[in-house]
Amino acid sequence: MSALLEVEKASKRFGGVVAVDECSFSVQAGTITGLIGPNGSGKTTVFNLITGYLPADGGQIRFDGRVVGRPDPTRLARRGLIRTFQQARVFPNLTVVENLVLAAPQSWRSAGRPRVSRAERALADELLGDFNLGAHAGTVAAELSFGQRKLLEFAATLMSRPRLVLLDEPAAGVNPVLVETIERHIRRLHAQGLTFLVVEHDMPLVMRLCDPVIVLDRGRKIAEGPARQVQQDPNVLDAYLGA
Repeated sequence: MSALLEVEKASKRFGGVVAVDECSFSVQAGTITGLIGPNGSGKTTVFNLITGYLPADGGQIRFDGRVVGRPDPTRLARRGLIRTFQQARVFPNLTVVENLVLAAPQSWRSAGRPRVSRAERALADELLGDFNLGAHAGTVAAELSFGQRKLLEFAATLMSRPRLVLLDEPAAGVNPVLVETIERHIRRLHAQGLTFLVVEHDMPLVMRLCDPVIVLDRGRKIAEGPARQVQQDPNVLDAYLGA
């Protein structure tokens, strides 16, 4: 197995607050890697640095063996790295199927007049079926439940046929039945070759799903390994009990 994503000494400050402190870790191709830590440990900030939603103050990021000089969400998506957010980001005034179609990669030549190919529409229809959203294809996204919007955002990431998906708290605010649905989709897609990096506070889900698990505290990696081993690590227990 080779590293699909490498984060080396990534750093980020907000004024006098060090949010990410020379953080280093890698995500091996073909894994479902967990990224956990107490509130404020820097998990989402690391996601933002990797995907270009925030500029890093230091460090280096490599994706698929190539240095990412200036991370840009659109360019990274075209290369196969894409993410979700804690609060699902969908276009509320567009229909479910329109949200999916809009998520298909568009070349700069077609910006302003995007065209949807038959293959892209076929993929959108397939995803609607896979995520049980077919009955809502013509529904405006604003009318979906919170959980359905999370499913829609997850499905939309797949329109670009990614190699690595960063999931930011996919189970947060979602009922147990939908958590099982999301877990099932992650496992199915992983079996098809997709790699995941998952930030999640639902520890039972992390224990079932992720291997390895990386633990952050105060912006630094403090532990890494199989879920049960990490769960018993004294540094991890101290970080959570002291949070």
